[in-house]
Amino acid sequence: MATKKASKKKSVGRKASTKKSAAKKSGHKAASKKSTKQASSKKSSAKKSSAKKSSSKKGSGRKYGKAVGKQVEREMREMHEGKLRSGRSGKSVTDPKQAIAIALSEARKKGEKVPPNPNE
Repeated sequence: MATKKASKKKSVGRKASTKKSAAKKSGHKAASKKSTKQASSKKSSAKKSSAKKSSSKKGSGRKYGKAVGKQVEREMREMHEGKLRSGRSGKSVTDPKQAIAIALSEARKKGEKVPPNPNE
């Protein structure tokens, strides 16, 4: 008797899996139709936005000055040599992001062209 119940459960499980796969297939077709509609609408909006971008851009130029790039380069070299130390604790800096942050901070103190610190 136990074998009959097990066989019934298996057949029910198979039917459920075919229903799920059929639902997945139909859902996939609907999704592909939506994506083609979205892609065509994106293409037309992309053409419009490119024209707006060129007219709205008014010579913003460089975000960071040339001297700042040299400062960052110098700090990165010091970090790789193991000579770059953090301010308060004096521990050696091993993270490149921290080295860049130190360089930008020093450049701000000197008055170079650097955007303001977003954390302050």
